[in-house]
This record gives sequence, structure tokens and C-alpha cells, in this order.
Amino acid sequence: MQSREAALKALNQISSDESSAKVLIEAGVLPPLVKDLFTVGSNQLPMRLKEVSATILANVVSSGYDFDSIPVGPDNQTLVSEEIIHNLLHLISNTGPAIECRLFQVLVGLTSSPTTVSSVVSAIKSSGATISLVQFIEVPQRDLRMASIKLLQNLSPYMGHELTGSLRGTSGQLGSLIRVILENIAITEEQAAAVGLLADLPERDVGLTRQILDEGAFQLFISRVISIRQGEMRGNRFMTPYLEGLVKVLARITFALSTESGSARTLCREHNVASLFIDLLQANGLDNVQMVSAMALENLSQESKNLTKLPELPTPGFCASIFPCLGKPPIITGLCRVHRGMCSLKETFCLLEGHAVEKLVALLDHTNDQVVEATLAALSPLLDDGVDIEQGVQVLMDADGIKPIFDVLLEKRTESLKRRAVWAVERLLRTEDIAYEVSGDPNIGLALVDAFQHGDYRTRQIAERALKHVDKIPNFSGIFPNMG
Repeated sequence: MQSREAALKALNQISSDESSAKVLIEAGVLPPLVKDLFTVGSNQLPMRLKEVSATILANVVSSGYDFDSIPVGPDNQTLVSEEIIHNLLHLISNTGPAIECRLFQVLVGLTSSPTTVSSVVSAIKSSGATISLVQFIEVPQRDLRMASIKLLQNLSPYMGHELTGSLRGTSGQLGSLIRVILENIAITEEQAAAVGLLADLPERDVGLTRQILDEGAFQLFISRVISIRQGEMRGNRFMTPYLEGLVKVLARITFALSTESGSARTLCREHNVASLFIDLLQANGLDNVQMVSAMALENLSQESKNLTKLPELPTPGFCASIFPCLGKPPIITGLCRVHRGMCSLKETFCLLEGHAVEKLVALLDHTNDQVVEATLAALSPLLDDGVDIEQGVQVLMDADGIKPIFDVLLEKRTESLKRRAVWAVERLLRTEDIAYEVSGDPNIGLALVDAFQHGDYRTRQIAERALKHVDKIPNFSGIFPNMG
């Protein structure tokens, strides 16, 4: 036992140097480590040495080596074989905090690699361990809590619904997670992981959004974002992922605007959330913040046509019914051009206020396709059914937004971006002046024909309508007899 202890301590020293991991793996360190961890009975190591074994394993796994090809047990089992993961999960639930922390770090390493994450996810699902993993959010030991949150963050893109279900339980883990996110200290790795975990959970899960509302957390997240933007929180290397996570969690509220209770809408109004997202569009260099802010503004803007207060016209009196000239409708000033009612950024989330349109147009030439797509989606409610489309086009003209939208169509980027661009271009071409101008540009005609030939069913229909606006169809009728 003494020599085993000395060997383990030496290996622990070696494994703490990242470049040694490959050497140790090739020297065959994994099978005896796994055996040491899982052996019970007369041959088993004392717990303090099992902890050393777990530490070596955690150090080696964090090297990102290809662990699904190295046998560690009988029948060619690897570190990500179902049985091995089940054993690790069993140990996590049945040992002390120090060793549990190391075993969590092993799983964090295995879920950080794209080659091994799916095996770990399916083993966790089949073991039914999700609820017990989520319970570690509440432990008092900071290292153990952080390791568990980092694992859950790695799992959240693959197990969003399961994790949401566990967090929405009555046990209070959601409240504990929110407390970690809002701890009033310089931003830590744990806080960035905690908010990242919450940010990756399904954004349309209204139950989770309602629970975050009930916890009173959205208001606190808003004030955190504002204090970061105003430079009141000290910047460090976790600032960016922390801010990105906060903005993404805040955007959840815009997916719940039409729920019956109206509490999401009330919160957005009280805290002027639309104005905050417009400000965040200008977070240059933070693509994810800009993309999520544009997405939130699309959701808010979609609601404007339902929230605008239409003017109440007085009913014509007796005289007007006899003398029609007296019954001319009164001219009402101050109405929104696009929504035809009383609008404001704070109350109806109308993008015409707060210079939002100009700020969105400025992002249409962004190098990141996802930012461009979210931006185009945020501008689309100005051209949607149920608003004054002609005025929507005019608003875009005033903001110099017409050419950038056509440019997106011509740049042929991703499929989903092309679909968005075809939709917006068809709406713009309903304005005769624009259609006349575009009819002289062969590139736009060709881009629309390309969308008509290669798009999905709906895009083809919209592209065909767009081609009709510019009278291009007769020229192509030889190629597409069915388009006549």
C-alpha cells in the first residue's frame, strides 16, 4: 500500500502538467486508475487515495485526448462506455465532497469534447441521474458546486428539457442557481458557467420563464447588464461569457409576451427592456450579444401591432348625417405611420422610436451571418401583414435600409438567411418605384430565379411573387413554362 501511495502521488505530480497527459495515457495509466476507483472489498484503496486517483484521471481527461478509442476495462470498455459512466455517477452520489468534485471534473472533461459528449449524455439519460446531478447546485462546497454547474452547462444543449424539468421542481435548485449568478463579487468562472447553463435551456419553455419571473430575477439581471454596460463592474476574463449569458436569459422574457398573465409584458414595460436591447445592438465585438438583442427586438416588435392603441373616432352627430360635409373625419396627429395607432418604445415596443431601425440597418453588413439573420428578422415586422407595408418600406428608405437588404440577397450566404432575404425583398418590391429600379439590375433577377429554382416550397412561392413584381417572369417563361 505504501508503494502504491507513493506511485499515485508521483503520477499526480506528473499529471498536473498538461503536456504529460499524452505520455501517461500511452504508458497505460487509464486501466489501473479506473480499477482503483471502482474496486470495492479487501483490495480497495482508502478514500484519500481514491481521491488522488480521481485527481489524476481528471487531469488526464482535461487534455481533450480521444477517449472513446482507449480500452480501460474488460470487453474493450472505454471511459465513455455506458457501464463506466454509470459507475462514475454511482460514485458521485456515494462518496465525499472532495472525491465527488474530482469525478465531476472527469465528466466535465469528457463532455467538453465533441467526440465523447454524446456517449456521456446517453449514459446519463439511461442512468436516470439528472435529478441527483442538479441537486449539487445547492451544496455549500464552492469547488464541488462549480464542477457540477460546469457539467450541467456542458449537458444543457443536449438535455435542455430534462434539466429544465429538474430545475423547475419544487426543491429550490433554480433559486440556488440564480443566487450563484447574482453573488455580489467580481465575476467568477462559476457565475459565468451558472448563467451559461440557464441561458442554454429551451427559451420557449414558458414554465421556466414564469418561475424566473416569480423569483424576481429578471429585474436583477437587467440591473447587472446595465452596470456592466456602464463600466461599474470590474472586467475580467469571465466578463464576456457572463454578459452573453445574462442577455440570453433576459431575451427569454420576450418569448413569453403573449402569455395570459401579462406579467412578462408588464416587466418589459416597467424596465423599458426594448431600449436596453437597442443599446446592446451596439456592443461591437460581442456577436452573440448583438444577435440575441436583435432576436429579442424581433419578438418585441411582433407585439407592436397588437399593443398599439387605435384612435377612437367620434360617431358623426345629427347634423353630419344631414350635411355630409360636416362629417369629415377629424385629422388625428401623432399616430404611428406603420401601426396606425398611438405607439411608444416603452409601452408598445415600436421600433420606430428610439432610432432602433437605423441601429438595426447598421448591422446588416455584419460579417457574422447569424447577426445578419437576426437583424433582418427584427426589421421584418415593419413589412409584415397587419401593418402599413408602404409606410414600413418608407421607414426603411429613410434609414437607408433598402440597398443593404438587397445586398444580403445577393451575397448568397446560408440557406436560412437567403429565405429571410427573399421574404423581405418580395415585400419591398410591392412598392412600384423600387420594383422599377430593380428591374434594371440583372443580378437581383438572377438571385430571385436561383431562389425559385433551389429554395424550399414556401421560398419558391415567394420568389415567384417577387419576380412578378419586376416583370421578370416573361423573360424566363422559356426556361420555366410553369411560371407563365
